[in-house]
Amino acid sequence: MADPKGFLTTGREVAETRPVEERVKDWNEVYVPGSLLPIISKQAGRCMDCGIPFCHNGCPLGNLIPEWNDYAYREDWAAASERLHATNNFPEFTGRLCPAPCEAACVLGINQPAVTIKNVEVSIIDKAWDSGDVTPQPPERLSGKTVAVIGSGPAGLAAAQQLTRAGHTVVVYERADRIGGLLRYGIPEFKMEKVHINRRIEQMRAEGTKFRTEVEIGTDMPADALRRRYDAVVVAAGATVSRDLPVPGRELNGIHFAMEYLPLANKVQEGDFVAPPITAEGKHVVVIGGGDTGADCVGTAHRQGAASVTQLEIMPRPGDERNADQPWPTFPMLYKVTSAHEEGGERVYSVSTTHFEGDEDGNVQALHLVEVEFKDGKLEQKPGTERSIPAQLVTLAMGFTGIDRANGMVEQFGLELDERGNVARDADFATNVDGVFVAGDAGRGQSLIVWAIAEGRSAARGVDRYLTGASALPAPIRPTDRALTV
Repeated sequence: MADPKGFLTTGREVAETRPVEERVKDWNEVYVPGSLLPIISKQAGRCMDCGIPFCHNGCPLGNLIPEWNDYAYREDWAAASERLHATNNFPEFTGRLCPAPCEAACVLGINQPAVTIKNVEVSIIDKAWDSGDVTPQPPERLSGKTVAVIGSGPAGLAAAQQLTRAGHTVVVYERADRIGGLLRYGIPEFKMEKVHINRRIEQMRAEGTKFRTEVEIGTDMPADALRRRYDAVVVAAGATVSRDLPVPGRELNGIHFAMEYLPLANKVQEGDFVAPPITAEGKHVVVIGGGDTGADCVGTAHRQGAASVTQLEIMPRPGDERNADQPWPTFPMLYKVTSAHEEGGERVYSVSTTHFEGDEDGNVQALHLVEVEFKDGKLEQKPGTERSIPAQLVTLAMGFTGIDRANGMVEQFGLELDERGNVARDADFATNVDGVFVAGDAGRGQSLIVWAIAEGRSAARGVDRYLTGASALPAPIRPTDRALTV
């Protein structure tokens, strides 16, 4: 155990953010560099090393949280890093991007603020990189088997790294021009600087993983050709089809999916553009969708100099405390203020867009909305609540509906889909096609980064068993697992 009285003597402290007026002028991460290290040992000491560590169940990866909390409390950073990597390939990603269901399941959180598990995690891995404790782990011998991984998001990268370390020759195919999937082009720089992706890619290259960018399976390379070339295939292409809003005026200029808008801002940071082709500068911006992707649009619009930012959500405002139907240790739906929301803008709940209004040149100028309420379990419009707000740039951030089928990959492989439109799989993450497996959002549907990494690790075990007849690789989840994070 760390500090046996830590949870009694130490209050919860979290990472310090830079002043709003400073951080909205750049694209660096919002946190004060180094602000965690002076406090993180005591924060880790708040962990009670519970007899039943519910944080394990809260985390799909089964992270050994009490163990690396103890090492962090003792400032044994090398040992903490080893325990952290035992269950998680990319803790620098989850430590920055995961909503931390482990903290919602923390036993201390029953009657006190939970342990800052996420902050401890990111401190351990950042310290490990700075100390040179993160090194390539190439396999001792090669199996002679080859695997193709389609998609380089967290699920694809986790599967690729696990399979490479098991001795297989792995090639990752990515249709974009850089590796990382939505980590690269969907997550703004201010939430995670891309240096964290780049150095992981270099580690994986040193271990033997190969990467092929700007290759879309189904168009640039037929699926059957890929299947003939490799002994196994992992489909980790994500659920990238954005949910649309089919209301009058949707065709107007200036209305874009979030994943049309956000990648262009990231491409500016990569040096591809001086200014993004789609920008919020000087415009009244409306973000439709109240989730994390919507918040990313809000923060991006602030940095581009928007005249105003309004975020709309059709559901009611969540409460500040757990509802009775979301008891500990489940992951509750609570009112969340992200760093982007701290920077300004207005959040409007319980409203639905009725139509868009344009000018004589076909550009969106206003959004018309109406308040909604639940009646008999259904959302209904409230008469007399219609109004309009200025909107010169609208981003649709309402989630995703499934795997992209426009490239023909699903049909070319002959993959069966489940009732939700995701690629169906068995207990080993195998599809109906021999030698083809699926991991991440492509098989699970839109979900969290921690689930994607867990799925990638689990699918890697299934592939390894398929290729060799047995596997020592860990499988933290099954395809049907929901744990405590639904």
